[in-house]
Amino acid sequence: MNKTIGNIFKGDKVIWIVFFILCMISLVEVFSASSNLTYKSNNFIMPITKHALMLAVGGFIAVVITNVPCRYFKLATPFLILISFATLLWVLFAGESINGANRVIELGGQTFQPSEIAKGTIILAEAQILSAMQTERGADKKAFKYILIISLPMIFLIGIENLSTALLLFTTMFLLMFIGRVPNIQLVKLAGFCVALGLFAVLLIELVGNDTKTEDNEKLTKVEAVEKPKKERNAIEKLFHRADTWKGRINKFADNKEVPPEKYDLDKDAQVAHANIAIVSSNVIGKGPGNSVERDFLAQAFSDFIYAIIIEEMGIGGAALVVFLYIVLLFRTARIANRCDNNFPAFLCMGLAMMLVIQAAANMLVAVGIVPVTGQPLPLISKGGTSTIINCAYIGAILSVSRTAKKKKEFVTEKVENTDI
Repeated sequence: MNKTIGNIFKGDKVIWIVFFILCMISLVEVFSASSNLTYKSNNFIMPITKHALMLAVGGFIAVVITNVPCRYFKLATPFLILISFATLLWVLFAGESINGANRVIELGGQTFQPSEIAKGTIILAEAQILSAMQTERGADKKAFKYILIISLPMIFLIGIENLSTALLLFTTMFLLMFIGRVPNIQLVKLAGFCVALGLFAVLLIELVGNDTKTEDNEKLTKVEAVEKPKKERNAIEKLFHRADTWKGRINKFADNKEVPPEKYDLDKDAQVAHANIAIVSSNVIGKGPGNSVERDFLAQAFSDFIYAIIIEEMGIGGAALVVFLYIVLLFRTARIANRCDNNFPAFLCMGLAMMLVIQAAANMLVAVGIVPVTGQPLPLISKGGTSTIINCAYIGAILSVSRTAKKKKEFVTEKVENTDI
C-alpha cells in the first residue's frame, strides 16, 4: 500500500504534505465562505462541488507533471510563448469582463485566465535564458536584454487589465534575475527606471482617473458617475480605462485620516470594513470552521478576502499556519534548487515558488489592510477555476524538479551513505 502511494506521489514529500494541507484548508474555508454563491444559486452544495472538482483535476495534473522529466519543459517554451501572446491579445479585445476588466476567455462554456498561463511562461522562459547564458562571473549581459524582450510585452498586456498581477509578476522576474546573477548594474538601472515609470504612472492615473470621492462626482448620480467616463474617454483614457479603479484604491490607501465608526461609509469601503470586522471579531482563537459571520457581507469572501475569513474562523493560530505553509514551500523549494546540478531546474522551481509565495503575501497583506486592495486570490486556497488548476500544475513542476533533476555529487553521495546506514 505504501509503495503504491509512493509511486503515485513522487517527488519531495514535504511539498506534497504542504500541498495537501493547503487543499484541505481550501475545501473547508471555500465551503464556509461561499454563502453568497449558495444563496444566489439556491444550491448549497454546488459551489463547493465545483471547487472540489477543480482541486481534484489540479491534483491529477500535478501528479502527471511530476512524472514528466523537467528537461522536457524546455520543449514547451516556444509554444507557450505563442499561446500566451495570442490569448492575452484575445482577452484584451474580446474577453469576458469581470469587475470591469477583461480577464477571462470563454471556451465551450468554461472560462480561463490567460494571465495564469503567461505567468508560468515568463518564469519558464527566464529560467531557460538564465541557465543557457551563465558564465563563471554570472549571467551574460545579453541575458538581461533577452529576458526583457520576452517578458515586458506580456507583462504590459496583463497590466492593462490587471495591474496588480503585472506588478507581482515583474517583482518575481526581477528577483529571479537577481538569483540568476544578472549584473547588478543592469538591475539597478532597471529598478531606477521602474521607480520613475511608477511615479509617472501614478501621476497619469491621477490625471486620467475619476475618483468617485471627489466633489464633482459626488454631485452625480451613480448612473452618471459610471456612464460619463465611458462617453468622454480619449485615446489615453481608453488605454487606461481601469484608471478610475486604480485612482480610487490609491487615494483610499493614501488617506490615513481616522474615521469614527459611526461615520464610516460601508457602501464605499465595504470590503475593507468587513475584512477588518472579521479579523477583530475572531477574538484571537477564532469562531471555528463554518461559523463566520462576515462571509455574508464581504464581497469575494471566497477569493480575494478568504484570508480574513480564515482569521475569523481559525484565529491567529490558523492564520499563522497558512503563513507557515507558504514559508515551508519557499524554503523547501530553495533546498531542492540548491541540490540541482544544472541551472535550469533550479531557476525554474525557485521562480515558480517565489511567484506563488509573493502572490500569497499580497493577498494576506490586503486582507489585513497593510497594502491597497488588489484583487489577488490566495494560491491553492481561494476558489477559482484556471488559477486553481494552473497553480497545481506549478506545484507539479516543482515536484518534477525534485524528482528528476540531476543532483550535485555531494548530495548523491550523502544519500547513498544514509541508505547504507
